[in-house]
Amino acid sequence: MSLKYSVGDLTIHRVIEQEVPFFSALEFIPGLTAEVLAENRAWMRQAKALDEQDTLILCFQSYVVKTPHHTILIDSCIGNDKPRPQRPKWHLKTDDTYLRGLAAAGASAGDIDFVMCTHLHADHVGWNTRLENGRWVPTFPKARYVFAKREFDYWTENNAKAEVPPFADSVLPVVEAGRHELVGGDHQIGDHIRILPTPGHTPGHVAFAIGRGKDDAVFSGDLIHSPLQALYPELSMKFDVDQATAAKTRRSFLERYCDSDTLCCTAHFPSPSVGKIKRKGSGFVCAAV
Repeated sequence: MSLKYSVGDLTIHRVIEQEVPFFSALEFIPGLTAEVLAENRAWMRQAKALDEQDTLILCFQSYVVKTPHHTILIDSCIGNDKPRPQRPKWHLKTDDTYLRGLAAAGASAGDIDFVMCTHLHADHVGWNTRLENGRWVPTFPKARYVFAKREFDYWTENNAKAEVPPFADSVLPVVEAGRHELVGGDHQIGDHIRILPTPGHTPGHVAFAIGRGKDDAVFSGDLIHSPLQALYPELSMKFDVDQATAAKTRRSFLERYCDSDTLCCTAHFPSPSVGKIKRKGSGFVCAAV
């Protein structure tokens, strides 16, 4: 299984925290029918995207991207010590899997220049902070944490009504430490890193396109969770805030990168998680490279 990719003048490392059966396919994707699942069961199981109980297998991971100028962490995964009682596999976790994976990618917490979050759900912000003497402090001491302003504003509003734990323990401490940047949809970092607004899963969800002058790699975040949604882009998942917009965004994204040389780095596809988008019938596949 490959954890390292090179494209253009980039090096990309996957840092896997968990790869586990997560949700019943029929529950996770409300528009999925038993008939469509039956038609796709064999290849999904072969791809290790579905287990014998028809539970989707998802990977929870970050990407470390090294450009000639910066070391960037895309999505900071689940985190340790975080109270997540609704998710037993995430709740008050204390293992060293993630930090070992970071070290294997040739990076320490102090090497990261930018932490870039596609959105602010629990499994994409967890390692933004760590527990130190009973306080949440930024894990990556010299990094600037880049949040889409629309996404940040959405969760600020929600958190004002009732505390949103991942926002309270993994985003606000970064803000209090003065390490964050709120950016618009046209934001760029140098000549390598561009934001691509991809709303639907959350209102301010973004993807990241990286490469000098062209999109050598794109990081799709949660605009797509399973290879099944590539083949059937109209199938949105249960946690998409706006399922119709998510479906439209997904198809537009897949069309944009279809049959190109851009490496698509997904957040949750089972390993290898990375591939090139190819057309298949009226849908698409992410073909491993």
